[in-house]
Amino acid sequence: MKIVVKIGSNIVAGGKEGLNLRRIRSIASSIAEIHEMGYDVAVVSSGAIAAGMKELGLKEKPKDIRLKQAAASVGQSTLMWTYERCFKVYNKKVAQVLLTREDLSDRKRYINSKNTLFTLLSYGIIPIINENDTVSTDEIKFGDNDHLASMVASLLEADRLIILSDVGGLYSEDPKKNPKATLIKTVSEITPELIEKAKGTGSDLGSGGMYSKLLAASKAMHAGITVNIINGRRPRLLVSLIKGASHGTEFKPKKSRLPARKSWIAFGIRPKGALTIDDGAKKALTVGNKSLLPSGIAAVEGTFQTGDAVYCLDSEGNRIAKGLTNYSSSEILKIMGKKTSEIEKILGYKYSDEVIHRDNLVTLK
Repeated sequence: MKIVVKIGSNIVAGGKEGLNLRRIRSIASSIAEIHEMGYDVAVVSSGAIAAGMKELGLKEKPKDIRLKQAAASVGQSTLMWTYERCFKVYNKKVAQVLLTREDLSDRKRYINSKNTLFTLLSYGIIPIINENDTVSTDEIKFGDNDHLASMVASLLEADRLIILSDVGGLYSEDPKKNPKATLIKTVSEITPELIEKAKGTGSDLGSGGMYSKLLAASKAMHAGITVNIINGRRPRLLVSLIKGASHGTEFKPKKSRLPARKSWIAFGIRPKGALTIDDGAKKALTVGNKSLLPSGIAAVEGTFQTGDAVYCLDSEGNRIAKGLTNYSSSEILKIMGKKTSEIEKILGYKYSDEVIHRDNLVTLK
């Protein structure tokens, strides 16, 4: 059984002290105990920029991308050294794994990342994973480590993703603003209403609040992964949770788990454009589990090449599906609305009857 534990900046950071060594020691103790119980554990940890801020004498989180990268570069070594020391007490070995969005968007690099992590786990090593903030720019960033954690959980085909938060779960309202807010213990479906409630919460040290956690949970749920958000300032809850106790909020996985490749298409690769489809094509994709043919395409948005990911939109602009296209945007502009028998005559060649084959397509809710 594989477990991914995501640790946020507010959990590992100690304000002016850089890192909260006492809390990291406690978390390491709990994770080591879970590891001894026979579980494979991977850790997605924020905190490099927070650690670097102390070293650089910064009072607040930098906004300039170059300063962020410098802080991450200084702080990442401190973060890893801290984890290494804390896990060594329990005779556990750790490995540093730094990823960018590009590593998981590119299929070859995605497989390489997967193989590396599986190999580390097979040797009983606990990977400590973080975004490679030193080189990440806005174009290749995950955005926050909640998203990275959901991607890693999907990559590893994990059974559970546990998010250690400074809030003890999902509440009816922001508990920091309303002390009477009630804890929502179980979530089977993440509705637009829940997403709307979670917007607007964040932190000074981290880049994600409850909103990003819900988006991450939704992706993991569709990959068949149970998600728990618990209070990370009480590290012993981790062991208690694994032993069967109820803590925080549990998000129930979908019964039909997305295959690994389709999970990568849905959540890993960044779309380069969009295709607006007619009602007949919409029904074929969502009800009939069919491929997308050129006859069902009404409009093309963006510039993309063969093999790129694109969204399929209905006539109202809603995202219906996402898939890998067999034709470039310029080619689709020529063949859209046409029958498959006309493709070769129009282009002078034909790669496929389908613009997107159903094996390379995921329907979206």
